[in-house]
This record gives sequence, C-alpha cells and structure tokens, in this order.
Amino acid sequence: MLEVTTSTILAAPTDRVWAVLRDFNGHDRWHPIVAESAIERGEPADRVGCVRRFRLKDGAELRERLLALSDLEQSLTYCLLDTPVPLFNYVATVRLLPVTDGDLTFAHWRARFTTRPGEEAEMRRLVAEEVQAAGLAAIRAIVERRGEG
Repeated sequence: MLEVTTSTILAAPTDRVWAVLRDFNGHDRWHPIVAESAIERGEPADRVGCVRRFRLKDGAELRERLLALSDLEQSLTYCLLDTPVPLFNYVATVRLLPVTDGDLTFAHWRARFTTRPGEEAEMRRLVAEEVQAAGLAAIRAIVERRGEG
C-alpha cells in the first residue's frame, strides 16, 4: 500500500475553506484538471454513499464514492470506483484544522492506494502533484482572494 500526503497552510479560516471543499460535486469549479462533474441518480452531494461521475480536461472519465463527510471535523473521505489510470484500492481523506495563530487553515490531503509493479513512482507523482498539490493551490487562490478587501 502506497501513501501520498500533501499539506499546506491557507491564509483563510477553516469555515471559508470548508465551504469550498464540502461540496463533493463542486470540484469542477475549483480543481484545474476537472472539466465537469455530476452526482449519479440525483442524490445530494453531501450524502454518504453518493457517487460523482466526472470528466477531466484531457477527456478521461472517473467515478468516486463519498465514504464519509463530517462538518464537525471538516473532513471528507472518498474512494475511486472507476479510473483509466492504475490506481487500485484508492481511498483519500481531506481534513481541515484551524491554526489559531492568525485564523489560518492547515489543510491535509492523504491518499492510500496500490498500483502495478514498476508504476509506483509515476502514480505517487500523479497523485501528489496533479491531484493534491494542484487542488490545494486552486483552493488557496479561491479562499485567499475572498479574504481580500
């Protein structure tokens, strides 16, 4: 089992960051690689068990299931159901924690998965850079811009 963790400090309160992340179907509005997304069967995007089907800007299609969502802990956990890349048993959790010195947010995104032998380095890079780091940078741009003026 491989694990990839990316974390950062965002110059915004956790409630502002959670307002962006909480919408399990909202990543097409902030993640730079996601083109469009929809929740299957018209279920609410915050219902544990709902499935989002989305298309990346390169045309690839994926499906993910929401496994847990906690407003109290400001965290969500999801798994990959269908993906064109060799990420197997993929489960990820995004969690926000307040940094009280300055009303900041510590954002922590962890994914665990397996892949085919010989592809570990490339899948680690893909998850770390194209999913986690790119996603956190995009969230930073949104929440820190909102805090201006």
